[in-house]
Amino acid sequence: MTLSNYTKEFKYNLSLAAPVMMGMIAHTLVALADNIMVGQLGTAELAAVSLGNSFIFIAMSVGIGFSTAITPLVAEADGEQNFKNGKSYFKHGLWLCSILGVFLFLLVFIAKPLLYYMKQPEEVVILASPYLDIVAFSLIPLIIFQAFKQFSDGLSMTKPPMYATVIANILNVIFNYLLIFGTFGFPKLGIVGAAIGTLIARFLMLLLLWKFMSTHEKSQRYVTHIKIWVLKKSVFYKIIKLGFPSALQMFFEVAIFTAAIWLSGILGKNVQAANQIALNLSSMTFMVFMGLSVASMVRVGNQKGLKAYHELRRIAHSVFILTFVIAIVFALFFVVFHSLLPWLYLDKSNMAEINDIKEVVTMASQLLLVSALFQISDGLQVVALGALRGLQDVKIPTLITFIAYWLVGFPISFYLGLYTSYKSLGIWIGLLAGLSVSAILLIYRFNTLSKMLSK
Repeated sequence: MTLSNYTKEFKYNLSLAAPVMMGMIAHTLVALADNIMVGQLGTAELAAVSLGNSFIFIAMSVGIGFSTAITPLVAEADGEQNFKNGKSYFKHGLWLCSILGVFLFLLVFIAKPLLYYMKQPEEVVILASPYLDIVAFSLIPLIIFQAFKQFSDGLSMTKPPMYATVIANILNVIFNYLLIFGTFGFPKLGIVGAAIGTLIARFLMLLLLWKFMSTHEKSQRYVTHIKIWVLKKSVFYKIIKLGFPSALQMFFEVAIFTAAIWLSGILGKNVQAANQIALNLSSMTFMVFMGLSVASMVRVGNQKGLKAYHELRRIAHSVFILTFVIAIVFALFFVVFHSLLPWLYLDKSNMAEINDIKEVVTMASQLLLVSALFQISDGLQVVALGALRGLQDVKIPTLITFIAYWLVGFPISFYLGLYTSYKSLGIWIGLLAGLSVSAILLIYRFNTLSKMLSK
């Protein structure tokens, strides 16, 4: 095939992925706003938010990863025009995500004492503890929201989740500003205010998405008049069979970035603050790749439902090529602006901490150069995972992610970070290695499997 056979799909790929990107970038922009506002309070407060969120990220990865099982099943049913199956997948997926949201909240709450046994700076742990209590509770509406979102994505309706997310996150920033700094008569709560703002926003996000979907012509029949107590074990089993490995895939990746936070904390609060800045900026580009991953999953799932396997390969490769091009742009952006971006997070006029601030900026700018290097591998690995989920292939990809991140990436991060002079830079070199191995093996897996199907 000529290149134009792939590039002609770019427009539709982007139209499908753009709302997902916007919704996810909105999440990350809120995190950016939170970090900038919290950064004005001091480097210890910024490190505390990073430490608290490290627990939340792990729980979120399990919940969000599990919910992705809903999308390929609904996409396949939509491709077959099978309304009954589509509604059944949504109902059973909503049940499972609701239970999982409550379970994850309780798990984080029970695990909170681990903060005191992780060799983190004492002042950071004291600040992180009350923040974690509130943000942990917000996992319940967030995971239920994910059930609605993944179902909506499966119907190729990627705009309603975007609308709900953007509106809720704008309100999140407003609440955070009012409650962190105590403006306009609100109490000054510091990082606890940021946690309360997040909790309010996540409940609003869920209510808004339900409202959008219950009034939209295509989705209204699915999300209303649900026989909530009429359930089938076979459908639960099918979702769990896809969802559990998908949750593990996301857990393995998020956990290694969380491990980077903990390793950074062992090296000191300034290293942890620098890691948080670089991680937050890298998360923004990752959300773009996540949007392309959803586009890949939906389109591959549709073609699987139609049994059009040659088209399936062509469309998936068009998303891979688009991802590569966008990753190059992001890499160049980080290289050009690596020394300027960290200053967005810190207060130059805070002379009491100016030496700490300069050290954090120097370290963060170095980490952004490593982030520039792994843009391509990070983008390709998550888009390849999306394509494989579209094929409902989850077991081998789960093994691949474990090998890449925990048998390759983590040992490198651990050794270079704690036992060499590379320190924080060494931790991120390990992340680069893990992402690169993951990208290579996942793309190889997709090509092998799709070729078998096309024959």
